[in-house]
Amino acid sequence: MTKLGRQSWSFERPIALRAVGTVAGQLESEGPLQSFFDVKHTNDRLNGETWEKSEQLFFQQATEVALQKADLRPEQVGMVVGGDLSAQLTSFYMGLKEMPIPMLGVYSACATICEALIIAGMLVEHGYAEYAVAGTSSHTSAAERQFRYPTEYGVQKPPTAQRTVSGSGVAVLGGSPQDIVMTHATIGRIVDFGVTSPWEMGAAMAPAALDTLVRHFADTGRSPADYDCIATGDLGHIGHQILREMLEERGFSHLTQLTDCGMLIYSPHQSEVFSGGSGGACCSLVTFGYLLHELKQGKYRRILVSATGALLSSVSAQQGQSIPGISHAIVLERKEASS
Repeated sequence: MTKLGRQSWSFERPIALRAVGTVAGQLESEGPLQSFFDVKHTNDRLNGETWEKSEQLFFQQATEVALQKADLRPEQVGMVVGGDLSAQLTSFYMGLKEMPIPMLGVYSACATICEALIIAGMLVEHGYAEYAVAGTSSHTSAAERQFRYPTEYGVQKPPTAQRTVSGSGVAVLGGSPQDIVMTHATIGRIVDFGVTSPWEMGAAMAPAALDTLVRHFADTGRSPADYDCIATGDLGHIGHQILREMLEERGFSHLTQLTDCGMLIYSPHQSEVFSGGSGGACCSLVTFGYLLHELKQGKYRRILVSATGALLSSVSAQQGQSIPGISHAIVLERKEASS
């Protein structure tokens, strides 16, 4: 691992993405990316007793799919790193509790997937695990129950709101080099723009995405032109526009390759998607489903994924505290592009 600037590094041995598993909820399975998901559910309950137990099943299924595609048994995995939005990371821990794998739960809200990938990649590079698993999950009803109003209340949401994605995305790292490798990482800083409304997630997270992207370019000596796609995690349509305006103020304009996972996962014509998707599974589902497919097919050679997270809790929101944001970034490349 080679340190680049203050917040970034390159992996001396590019980390192979051996396999991925994606499990999508009902609305996600009906959206524009439906063909890129491994498992598509027709309802979000999954015959579970609660929304929370259903999310645990999402995580379990995605991990099982990824391991099966990697032709690995759980006993062969050195570590699983992951998280979710539930208190005490219960979807992660409860969903994978039957698997005999050492576990590290991590939390950066909706930016958790890049944090998990970075830590798992470090474990693989330094020989602490031949194979490591990284993943996240979320569930729209579980998140609503925890962070906002009781779902039974049926409060009317403003257009700036986002829908928490139901599903899970998991990746297996390590082993012999594959088509897709992770080559760089940038750790984000907490950026507080003073937003207090839980309906303004995109506005709260956009400054953090800006900070991480600008830092990544400075640390690595690269520019946006070095990437075929730059995808933020879940800013949604409104947060994405705010980020574009902020980037233009910094001299980064006409970024045709800039997109957002929260904009991609739903069609504007779907009901109650508002400004787009959010949640721990948003970035992981879009990255492991759609973006990796585009890399493998050769449409992209190198992409920068900067997952975004709003660091609020039900308590901090009720006490009127502002919502800080954080964004962690990784670089994924086709193997020939990284050589």
